[in-house]
Amino acid sequence: MNNLSDILDFCKDLAFDLHFKKAKKWKSSYEDRILVGYFPIYFPREIIHAVNGMPVGIMGTGDRKQIIKGDAYYQSYICHLPRGVIEMALDDNLNDFDGFIFPSICDCIRNLSGMFKLAEKGKFQRYFDYPQNFDKATGGLFYRNEMEKIIDDMYKINKIKLTPENLNNSIKLYNTNRRLIEEIYNIRQEFPWRLSAVDTYHVIRAGLSMPVEEHNLIIEEVISHISEDIGEQMDNIRVVISGSFCEQPPVGLIKSIEMAGCYIVDDDFMLGSRWIQGDVRDDTADPLGELVNSYLTQSPISSAVYDVDNPKGKRLVDLAQRRNADGIIFSAASFCDPALLDRPELQKECDNSGIAYITFQYHENTGQFKMIKEQAGTFSDSIKLWV
Repeated sequence: MNNLSDILDFCKDLAFDLHFKKAKKWKSSYEDRILVGYFPIYFPREIIHAVNGMPVGIMGTGDRKQIIKGDAYYQSYICHLPRGVIEMALDDNLNDFDGFIFPSICDCIRNLSGMFKLAEKGKFQRYFDYPQNFDKATGGLFYRNEMEKIIDDMYKINKIKLTPENLNNSIKLYNTNRRLIEEIYNIRQEFPWRLSAVDTYHVIRAGLSMPVEEHNLIIEEVISHISEDIGEQMDNIRVVISGSFCEQPPVGLIKSIEMAGCYIVDDDFMLGSRWIQGDVRDDTADPLGELVNSYLTQSPISSAVYDVDNPKGKRLVDLAQRRNADGIIFSAASFCDPALLDRPELQKECDNSGIAYITFQYHENTGQFKMIKEQAGTFSDSIKLWV
């Protein structure tokens, strides 16, 4: 695909294929291939790739699927994501997956792992807890043990042993993937009109259900196109979006913010694909240890991480300043306890630093786009006029 519009159409279709047809086709090509689904936000995908597996990101249903059965499994006062995921499981969207990993985000995801286990979805269902102690001898050892449990789960399925050589190779591929994604963001920081935030979202999300080797080639083609002088610059402000790291916002919401006069120059929509900041060493005898170290020392701002020694408010302000943003939009899923509990601290730091911001909430399947567009538009106009 040499045409940018063709690439973007392909990524858009793949990003919201709730039956994961491409991933399942990949698995069916060889007997020892496995599919392992992981839920937001971050998981070290390298350990799956290194044993002939494909890590597949499951980000919920968005507005692409009506939720009926899933509503019977959860209370009405929690976020929408787990209800949509249960609907997918009960409707057989997730058949042919060998295992599922539920990273530690909140109690909703913890309960979801138990439901998958009771429903016997996949050959293993693993709640993946993250260390809250960032000391290497304590949290690092705990994190390594958690990864080793999943490595053992996968070995029981296809009998492929994880080797340092294979893991180093996988780390190298995902280093390239993260580097290419950051290159897109760096280009958009200077020329955000060359690739919309919606198209950027589709390109990154499409990578969750295809081989990383193929995704790297697609991103390289996108970068080749947006390195040229294309598009038309608008009189928009530049914003960073914070709080959308787990349940994904409707695409219509992202589009509404852009149409209201805001260039989104950074965000946490698909934070798991960008989690590790910088490269992981890919030339050591203990690559699993390097994955541990990268999590402890190269993780970004996230409400899913308890990191008292590295204040999130200051890091968010630093990000906004580094991206030359005019303001911050706090956009969180309704009932998202991690994001909403962090918000006052983050807003306080914005107040202290003189950074303008607005706040709103959403559901992955609905959004009051007109109201949000008006709010974002007013925010944009006020910055142009008075800041």
